[in-house]
Amino acid sequence: MKTLQKIVIPVSIGILGFILFKSCSVGIPKGAIAVKNFNADKYLGKWYEIARFDYKFEKDMDNVTATYSQNPDGSIRVDNKGYNYVKKEWKQSVGEAKFVKDKSEARLKVSFFKPIWAGYNVIDIDENYQYALIAGNNLKYLWILSRTKEIPESIRQRFLEKAKNIGYKVDELIWVQHN
Repeated sequence: MKTLQKIVIPVSIGILGFILFKSCSVGIPKGAIAVKNFNADKYLGKWYEIARFDYKFEKDMDNVTATYSQNPDGSIRVDNKGYNYVKKEWKQSVGEAKFVKDKSEARLKVSFFKPIWAGYNVIDIDENYQYALIAGNNLKYLWILSRTKEIPESIRQRFLEKAKNIGYKVDELIWVQHN
């Protein structure tokens, strides 16, 4: 019995550690490249979520916005808000983002439930910082953001083509209502 415990306990701890490590992934999907020469200060402010996949934590949400602001320690405050049209109530989630490497590369890690961090990668952005394409850790997470409630068709097509070329199933995107 003691021999079994000597095997089961370390193996269980190892498996638990591996699961925690995988849940804290701050990677970037294969084929995706984070924006270089990124200007974090220009990125701060309010963004409207234009499209996303159907994630559990944003289920039944419309009027979704993300507001980014600088924290005193140099990290970024992430304030997400949205209206759950089924429950008829507003939801808010506040988290923190930090750059994975340096501020000139748009690879960040974000956490709403520390110590769990996830990848947040700006993989396309227009020169005026009005429209952004965001990739998560893998092909399950994708967002299209805009400074306004709508996005020009040319930008929409550019982002969809880029995401599709990386391997995203863009036909499964949810187009968020803002009213």
